[in-house]
Amino acid sequence: MCRNIKPLFNFEPPTTEEEIRAAALQFVRKISGFTRPSQANEAAFEQAVEAVTAASGELLSALVTAAPPRDREVEAAKARERSLRRFS
Repeated sequence: MCRNIKPLFNFEPPTTEEEIRAAALQFVRKISGFTRPSQANEAAFEQAVEAVTAASGELLSALVTAAPPRDREVEAAKARERSLRRFS
């Protein structure tokens, strides 16, 4: 899985449409192999990004959990710590 795609479920404040679209864009880039599609593929690429964004938004709104919401700053600090251990 693309390392740039981050978990989006169960955060406070809730995940924004912009974050969902950014993850969808990364996913479509990964599976298509294009960072920027050619003009011939641009419409299909953009349609795929919109479809993945919509499906991801539906999924996130349908999920339920009893766990308390995660704090973005705490999760970011954990990720930085993991990165330091991994690359030090």
